[in-house]
Amino acid sequence: MAVVERGNQHGTDVLIRKVDSHLASVRPGLRGADLQLAEQLAAALRELVVVTTAASAADRARVRAAVHYFVLRRESRDHLLPVGSLAATQRVVNKIVVQLGRPDLIVES
Repeated sequence: MAVVERGNQHGTDVLIRKVDSHLASVRPGLRGADLQLAEQLAAALRELVVVTTAASAADRARVRAAVHYFVLRRESRDHLLPVGSLAATQRVVNKIVVQLGRPDLIVES
């Protein structure tokens, strides 16, 4: 059991680093409401990663998919999140928080 928990903790750390790293890379290109939305999405994703550390594999996979969606949604030439991508990520994150019974983590615009 300890090996499984350690593996889950490592996965948790990796996902949180991905969220933080991506937010740091897009932060300089975002302003106002877009920056606030990106920060709220990152905070919700961090919380989901932490609260699902010991959850079912299916729930962890949902959260992992949301993290990857957030991290990979960017323009290729300058690595900035387009506004549409933020809105799309918001829909994905909000769908997952509802599925996981955490409506308190819904990201409002």
